[in-house]
Formats: sequence, structure tokens, C-alpha cells
Amino acid sequence: VSQAGERDVLEQNAAKLETGPALAAGPILSGEPKTDGGDPVSPPFDLSRTLGTVLEASEADIDTALDAAVAFQPEWDALGGAKRARILAAMGDALENNMDRLCALMAQEGGKTFGDGIAEVREAVDFCRYYAVQAEEKFEGQTRLPGPAGETNHISMHGRGVFACISPWNFPLAIFTGQITAALGAGNTVVAKPAEQTPLIAYEAVRLFHAAGLPGEALHLLPGRGETVGAKLTNDPRVSGVCFTGGTDTARLINKTLADRSGPIIPLIAETGGLNGMFVDTTALREQVIDDVLVSAFGSAGQRCSALRVLFLPNDTADLLIEGLTGAMDELKLGHPGKADTDVGPVIDGEAHKMLSDYVARMKTQAKLIKQMEAPEGGYFFGPALIELASLDEIEKETFGPALHIVRYDPDDIADVGAALEAKGYGLTLGVHSRLDSFAKKVRAAVKAGNTYVNRSMTGAVVGVQPFGGEGLSGTGPKAGGPNYMPRFAAERVVTVNITAQGGDPELLSL
Repeated sequence: VSQAGERDVLEQNAAKLETGPALAAGPILSGEPKTDGGDPVSPPFDLSRTLGTVLEASEADIDTALDAAVAFQPEWDALGGAKRARILAAMGDALENNMDRLCALMAQEGGKTFGDGIAEVREAVDFCRYYAVQAEEKFEGQTRLPGPAGETNHISMHGRGVFACISPWNFPLAIFTGQITAALGAGNTVVAKPAEQTPLIAYEAVRLFHAAGLPGEALHLLPGRGETVGAKLTNDPRVSGVCFTGGTDTARLINKTLADRSGPIIPLIAETGGLNGMFVDTTALREQVIDDVLVSAFGSAGQRCSALRVLFLPNDTADLLIEGLTGAMDELKLGHPGKADTDVGPVIDGEAHKMLSDYVARMKTQAKLIKQMEAPEGGYFFGPALIELASLDEIEKETFGPALHIVRYDPDDIADVGAALEAKGYGLTLGVHSRLDSFAKKVRAAVKAGNTYVNRSMTGAVVGVQPFGGEGLSGTGPKAGGPNYMPRFAAERVVTVNITAQGGDPELLSL
């Protein structure tokens, strides 16, 4: 299919959702959906239209899901990594075969452009296939360990029980899928709580997973608010682990809740936000810097945890780079995410829009607003903003959206400037633009980050190639899409047998 033809197909699918019957979502308990009587869901770019309805999970629904997940987990774990891997791979195939519809739904419910939607489906598919390989390699049978003569030692990996997977709205398919597949592949059953802003996408995905062969008892969908569904799940003793992606403050609350629970100490796998910086020196290629800054700061309407928040420009070339950035911003097209030529869609909801509007209004008096693009009428469109700070001290935490801060600096002072960013406590992504390896090394020494990108954009980590996750205020690790992620979902068991008690060591006969 030609690129133009693919765009036409995507636009047609998005249009069908606008003119077709309303969608419905709700809890899915052991494969059985409940959707009657839900609340309306509107696209973030057109609040006058109802895209569908969503029914929040009740306390009874949560109890039903947890009881079923607990009862089925031993059987799912006993299935073994290889058989679970085949199911995960089939889940990936199901997503890939439904890419057009999923992209259209993400455009309508999440405000994602088609470019972002295609990349997200691919990432979700990659998670399924990558964790399928990991399940087969690390969770199939026992591994022999060294030991003394007359004794055998074997280690094996098993699911911990039931994992609660709490996912965000900014990657409503990819992160949702990545959390679930890692937990399932390790032998856990899952109760999934998607973000309250994007339940229709989660509902569609779970239906596809079950149709691909995943037992209904292995994965249950529990849509709803964090303060209701999320709070009950993290407080429930039937939950043996929590996987969370979202804000740092929410992660702290979950961590405190788990610490206050009686019973076993359970793992929290958290990926949170970041005050992500990019350092540019005078050797950097101007056009490449501008391209990568626009993608990193304003792609996905700035709603990525990895997005660029603070751009450090060298004093000698800052004016020239700012001139190029403001000119390039004029070429961005804001608008309906269901149109193939849209570069920036809306922010997710009214709360996000108000937060950004209040923030930029405050920055007009506290700092220097270099430029803000005009936003389309209606919906939650917000014009990307370029703000110059006199000092990094003027901001303390992440502003989640298309607001980019510029700080001028002397590259000779990189150690001190980097230390100021490091002192903020985050450690997710870091960017460097320079043709000098020595400069990149100095930046990396000054600022610790989970993912550092040199001479490229700071977003779009690839599963298995750029495992993603931060440290400090940016998360607990281990990195999603990396070789150390799935073992965090598992319990390790070692069996030691004194085989001399059974009549001797047969291995000695081969000496």
C-alpha cells in the first residue's frame, strides 16, 4: 500500500468512528464484558460529540476479578514459559492485524496523530513478541546451577500471584500492553486498570487478547478512577505486585499504601516523569538541533514522559538557534488528529488544558514567553510554547505538555549547570547535541539519566534496543523492554537434592 493510500485508509477509519454507532466499554471479568449504563466519553478535540460510554468497575466487580485471578494463577504459572510465549505472540499478531482500527481509536479517544498511533501499535506488538521470547528463555523449566559432587541444584522462575497493572493515558495501548504482557509472561495473572481518560482503547485491546487465545481468567479489565478502583486494588491483600506508570506523586502514594499493608512485602515497578534536559554546544548542527527539539518537545503535544522540558543553549549561538526554532514552530500544523497532515493534536483533557494555561500565564510574568502558537478553537487544543528562563531555579518540576524552557549557558560550565539539573532529583531522559565526544562525556558525567540520546531526538525508545526507564524521582526500574524487566515480576525458587541419599551420584560414573 502506498504511503498516500495508507493515510487514506487511516482517515477513513477515523471518520467511521465519528459517524458510526457509539462504542461501549466496561469491566471484563473472566472474558465476560459489562458495558450497560456507562458514562459518556468525548474526543478531546470535539467535546460536542459522544464517542462512546464507559462503565466504571464496582467493588463487586473488583472482588470477582481478584478471586478469579487468584484461583487461576497456579494453572497459568504451571503452563510454562513456552506455552505462555505462544499466546503472547498471538496477542501481538492480533494487534498488528488491527492496526488501522487501533490508530483510528487512539486518534479519537486519546487525540493521537496517525504517526504517533502507528508507532504505538508497533511498540505494543514489539512488547508482546519481546516478552514472549523472554518467557520462553527464562521461565521454561529449571536451570542447573553448579554445586558439589553428590548434590544437584536447580533454579526456576515463577509468577508471584496477581499483578495490578495501572497504566497511563499518554500511551494507552503500548504501556498498557507492555505491563500486561510482562506480568503474564512471568506467570502472573493480571487485573488491569487503564487510565480513566482512555478506557475504550484498553477495552478493545483486552477483547483482542482474549480472542487471540489468552484465557479470560488470566486477564481482567477494571476501568475506573484512581481514587476508587486504583485505591482498592493497591490496598487489597490478594494483589501480589503493582506495576504503575504515571505521575511521581501518585507513585509515592501507591508506595506508601503498599508499605502500610499487612502481609507480604510486594514489589512496586514504577515509571514516572522527568525534568528532561538537552544540552547543545557550539559545534552542533543547527538544522538537526531544531528538528530534534521540535519532535522531542512538541511531538505528541508534549505528553510523553521522555519529552524535552529544558533546552540548554550555548551563549554564543543561542539567538541563532532560537530564531530557527520559532520559525520552525510556524510550520507545525495543529488540528484534528484524525487528519493525516496534523502534526500536533489536543492535550488530553480539561484538567491538563487548565494546568498548562495557568502555567504559561504565570510564566509570562515570571519569565520570558518567546513564542506561543495559536491553538484551534474548540476542544482541548493548546498552542506549543517557548519560554526562556533566567535560571533553572525558576522551575522545580515537570510541566506535562507542549511547554519548552530555554536556559542559556556557557559550555565551559557544564559541570555546574549539569549539577543544577541533577539536583532536581529526576533521571529519565537526557539529550546531547555536539560533534565532540568529549562534550557528550562531560554531560553524561554531570547528569545521570536512564536514557541518554546523543545527536538525535529524545523520544521513541525501541523495545529491546533502548530499554526505557529512569531513576531517582523518575522511577524504580528495571527498564521496560529490557532484559531485566520480567524477572522483577517473578519469584525465584531453588531446589537442592542430596542425591547420595538415593544410592550414589550417577554423574561420578562418567568421570
